[in-house]
Formats: sequence, structure tokens, C-alpha cells
Amino acid sequence: MIEIYIAVVVVLAILALSGLYVGVTNDAVNFLNSAIGSKAAKMRTILIVASVGIIIGAMTSSGMMEVARSGMFNPSLFTFKEVMLLYVGVMIANVVLLDLYNSMGLPTSTTVSLIFCLLGSAVAVSLYKISTDPNVTFAMLGEYINTSRAMGIVSAILLSVVLAFVCGTIVMYISRLIFSFRYVKMLNRVGAIWCGASLTSIVYFAMFKGLKNILKDSAFIGWINDNLLLALLICWVVCSLILFFLQLFKVNILRINILAGTFALALAFAGNDLVNFIGVPIAGFDAFAEAKTATGMNEGMMMTSLAQPETANVLYILAAGVIMVITLWTSSKSMHVSETELSLSAAGDDAPPQHSSSLFSRTLVRGTINVVHFFGRVMPKRSKEFVERRFEWADIEHSGAPYDMIRATVNLTTASLLIALATSLKLPLSTTYVCFMVAMGSSLADRAWGRESAVYRITGVMTVIMGWFVTAIGGFLIALIVGALLMWGGWIAFGLLSVLCMYMIIHSNFKSSKKKDEDTNKLQTVKLSASDSVSDTVMSLVNSTINDSTRIYNRTLIALLKENRRALKELTTEANGMYERIHNLKYSIASTLRRTYDSDMNLSLYYVQVVDYLNEMTKSLVHITRPAFEHIDNNHEGLTRTQTEDLIGVNTDVDVIYQRILYMLKSGDYSDIDHVLDMRDQLFIRIAELTKTELVRIHEGKSNSKAGMLYLAILAETKTMVLQSRNLLKSQRYYMEQEGKLMHRPIARM
Repeated sequence: MIEIYIAVVVVLAILALSGLYVGVTNDAVNFLNSAIGSKAAKMRTILIVASVGIIIGAMTSSGMMEVARSGMFNPSLFTFKEVMLLYVGVMIANVVLLDLYNSMGLPTSTTVSLIFCLLGSAVAVSLYKISTDPNVTFAMLGEYINTSRAMGIVSAILLSVVLAFVCGTIVMYISRLIFSFRYVKMLNRVGAIWCGASLTSIVYFAMFKGLKNILKDSAFIGWINDNLLLALLICWVVCSLILFFLQLFKVNILRINILAGTFALALAFAGNDLVNFIGVPIAGFDAFAEAKTATGMNEGMMMTSLAQPETANVLYILAAGVIMVITLWTSSKSMHVSETELSLSAAGDDAPPQHSSSLFSRTLVRGTINVVHFFGRVMPKRSKEFVERRFEWADIEHSGAPYDMIRATVNLTTASLLIALATSLKLPLSTTYVCFMVAMGSSLADRAWGRESAVYRITGVMTVIMGWFVTAIGGFLIALIVGALLMWGGWIAFGLLSVLCMYMIIHSNFKSSKKKDEDTNKLQTVKLSASDSVSDTVMSLVNSTINDSTRIYNRTLIALLKENRRALKELTTEANGMYERIHNLKYSIASTLRRTYDSDMNLSLYYVQVVDYLNEMTKSLVHITRPAFEHIDNNHEGLTRTQTEDLIGVNTDVDVIYQRILYMLKSGDYSDIDHVLDMRDQLFIRIAELTKTELVRIHEGKSNSKAGMLYLAILAETKTMVLQSRNLLKSQRYYMEQEGKLMHRPIARM
């Protein structure tokens, strides 16, 4: 019997490691985004500062286990076996839920996830106990479960969402009125005082949130609690003086504040929130040790001992901190989660929309515009002009960051102060909620949400917020189902669910890493900066796109003829990915041209034309691959032999044209461009004849309607794809002529 429970403890330990990885991936957004978003330091420096904060926070944390041990259920009414299966259900549900959110790039609350996974698993075990005991009724479920704790946390988080957004908006608006975007002159005047107030709130946050456990009984903290306003005033004066003298030596005090805030948030996370990931496994290990010592592994032993408060072993906490640091340096998913917040808070309307609009967002933006127009009419002209001047955007840092260091400081200061105040008042809240909503409020006040992107950003924010509340429902339901399977399925269900969970972890974090790296490399090929040669970079993009398009088109026709569903699915995914990359590049044309300072009008025109042609060409390819896959996926009748032969002939002609185009692009010899034009015209004549022939077959009833429509669609999109490729070639030749790089003599073909 003991071997089974050793296996349970091992599974809990493995899931704890995975939970740490997944949880850190999600919560890294809390303490990294302000530093990353403002580019206050190199990524390596930011990670080092955060890592130091994590280690110190872990070493100074007492890590109370009360929530995992007895916060959601009454352990005195549960046996040892029931508690162990309850904890396994919690960990499986928690890992699956958080990994799902991280894969979608959505930040969520690990506190809410843990609470409701505990609640769901405890309800499942309680229902099993009630159903198997004739002396207990379902009306007694409340004796097993502590629902008031969960409801209190949700209520506090709901309030904190609104409060954090409002505070972030107000503080950012006032700060921007003081400093404007051209903040250097004003920063030299009052920067030490303003940054001193910011650093004071960060220090207060670090002491009362990050180090509260180690300092709570000290006389120093007692004096601060009794003289809070005086203590904050003294800290403000000291911090301001220190920053003033540093400023005299040309030290960027904004950078100091941002790194200090990053350190404080990482410290608080390791000191308090880390227990969310290891609390359940440690509680399970304690239950195992208690049962082994007291009764020699009696499954029916009641777990009354779990109701007693317990402090986690400092070695466990420290080991968890080390794992967190390793994850922080190696996890690509954490950067994916960070991208969600950064994309929603970045200034400008040039970026492609990451979310669709909704009725709520459109109504809200329309109402806001009306309110702004009203205040614009009633506000004195001089006041209006003053405000407009303060909010005139200027990139004085020239770092290419999503936002400047003034906003990053506001984000860290406001979030730190709100979390510290809530902690001192013993109010539960989520650091994820507070940090995210402060960032959204500050971006709104900073006018980062222009009319071109406001509806999409609001929809994105609402998606994240609703995702947090879906976390509660999803965590509860997943844990309820897993817990029920474990209780009714016994050890067989435990083995199957453990294997399934391990497979999901491996598949999510290792199998897909190669594909993610390939996608990242492809994305990097289309990013331009002032130091890049635009013509060379675009040429590389054009060559790779045409090569990939030729390959995908050829393989799609072959897979369609062979009715190879798997190959068509892969090709459709690849074509969609290529189209999305080019489509996003099209939306970022304006920002790309602004970053390319040395470009002239000819180069700009060339770049716009090339991107547009590539966008249309890849769109046509998607309109070929997707219908082909859907046709085979729905088990429709395949193409006839005549249709197959026709498409093979078209494919051959397309391949010849594309090879000629690629040769001219690579060699710079455009002497055969008229010949390519002739081949294109011949292909179009052939496509027109094939289209007429197919229409006759359909009219005479000799062709299957769905196969015929697919055949016609492929012919039409092939024509569009070749046409755009030819336009691309003409645009390239024109640009080469303008730049004087065109070869006027033919060269030998390879």
C-alpha cells in the first residue's frame, strides 16, 4: 500500500515542478513588463535584478500553507486517501488550466486558479463521500466546504480591477501634465522629488508585501505601523535627497526607480505568491508523513492535523525560488504572455489589431468621443491648448520602446502602492489583476489608445478580464471532473490521468518548441530597423515568400489529387501562417518607414507596393489551400481524371513562370521579363479555356458540383497569384532602375 502513496507523492512533486514553470510563465508579466516595455535596461540586466529579488524573497518567506491545508475544505472530515486524491486533482487541474492560458498568451490569476481548483476538487470528493454514506445528505455539503473564503477573494479582486484602472489613469494623467513627453527639462527640476515619492512607495511595498513575514515582529515595523505618515515622509525626504545627488552625477534616476520596482515586485512574488504553486504538494507530503508516522499508512485516518497552521520548509521555498529563476531565463511562453500586455499598452495605431471589435467596445469608444467633444467645447481655449501641448508625443529616448520611462515608473509606483495598502489592510487581491489594470489605465491616460485602435484594445482588455473570471469557472469545473474521476475510478484513474497530464506537459513545452523557434525566426526576417538595408531585407523576404508559395502550391495540388487530408491540413496551416506574417507587415508599413530614417520616396513606394503584392499573393494561396482541405476533410468526392490532368498542366506552367521570376530576382537580369509576360498571358488563356470547359460540364451535369466549384476556385486564385507575382517582378525592376542597380546585359543562366 505504501508504494502507491509514494507514487502519489512523486506525481505531486512532478506536478509541482510543472506548476512552478507554468505559474512563473504567467506571473513573470507582473514584474517584468514595465522594465521591458520601457527598455529601461538590457534584458539581461532586467532578468538579473528580478532573479535577485526572487531569491531574496524566497529566503525571507515563511510561506504559510493555510490555504492549501484547510482554506477551502474541512480536513477533519476527510480521510488520508481522500485528501491525497483531492490534492492530485487540484494539481492536475491547475497545471492544465494555467498552461492553457499561457499558450493563448493571456495573463491570469494564479491565486484564483489555486482557490477554485481546490474548491472544485474538494466538492468532488465531498460529493463522493455523501453519495457513499447513507447517513449523510447533500444538504450537509456546506460542512465539508469553505465557500466564504473563495467568494471573499473574488469580491476583492473585482473591486481591485476597477480601483487599479482608475488609479492608473489618474496618476498617469497628472504625471504627463507635469512632465509631458519631453520630460528632460522638468525632470531636472522636480524629478528627484517625484521619483523620491515613487521610490518611497516601492520601498513601502517591498517591506510590507515582500518582507512582511521576516519583519512583522520587529520593533522597527511596529514603529512604522504606529507612525506611518511620519515614516513615509522621512523615507520620501531621504529618497529624494539620494536621487538628487545621483542626478547631479548624470545618473538616470528613472532607470533606478524602474529597476527598483522590478526588484520589489519580484521580491513580493517569491515571498508570498510562490506558495500558490508548491502549497498543495507540500500539504500532500505532510499528510503522507503524518499517516506513515501515526498509523503505518492507514488510508482511513482522518486528516485533523491539516487544520493546524504550518510553515513551509525554507529549503522547499528556496528550491522553488531557484526553479523560478531558471524558468524566468529560459521560458519563451513568459515572453508570449508579456506581449499581450505590451501590445495593448503600446502607443500608436500602426500595429495590426490583435483582437476584433465588439459591440461593447464600439459603444464605449463612441460614448467616450462624445464626452471628449463636450469637454472640448466647454474647456477654456488656453487650458485646452496647454493640455494638448503636454500630450504631444515625442520619442526623446529613441529606444523604440512601446512606452517611455515616465509611464513605466507610474505603472510600478501605482501598482506597488495599491498592493502594499491592500496588504496592510489585510484585503486579499491579485497582483496580476492590479499590475495589468494599472498598465491599461496608464496607457489610456497617456493617449496610447488612438481612435484607430481603441475598439480593438478595449476588446483585448475585456478578453483578459473575462478570462480571469473564466479561470474561476474553468478551474472549478476541471478540478471537479478530475476529482470525480479519481474518486470513482480509484487508482486506475490516477494512473491514466497522471500519464495524460505528463503527456500534455511534455507536448506543450517541448514538442512545440521547434515550431515556435521556426516561427520566431520567420518573424525576425520581416523586422526592419534604421540600420538595415531595406532593399536587401525586402528582397530576401520576396525570395523566401515566392519559394514557399511555389512549394505549397505544388504540394497542395498533389495532396488534393491523392486526397491526402493530413498533408492538406499541414499546408493550410503553413499558408495561413505565411499570410498572417505578411498581413501584419502590411499593417506596420507606417511605423517601419518612420524607423527607416534614410529611406527616400522611391524606396518607400517600392516597399509599399512589394508588401501589398505579397499580401495579395499569399491571400490567394490561402484561398487555394483552405478550400482544398475542407473539401477532403468533409469527405467530398475527389476531382475527376480530366480535372486532375488539367491542374497538373497548370501547375507545370506556374512552376516554370515562378522559376523564371526567381532567377530574375536573384540575378538582377530582367531581360526575359517580356517572355515571362507572354508565358503569363498564355497561362491566363489556358485558365480561361479550362474554366469555360468546366462550366459546360457543370451545365450538362457531367461534373460533380462541389468538385467543380473547387476546381474553378483553384483556377481563379491561381490566376490572381501569378498576376501578383508578375506585378511584384515589375515593381522590383522599377526600383532597381531608380537605384541604378539594374543589369543591362544578360548573363548566362545556370
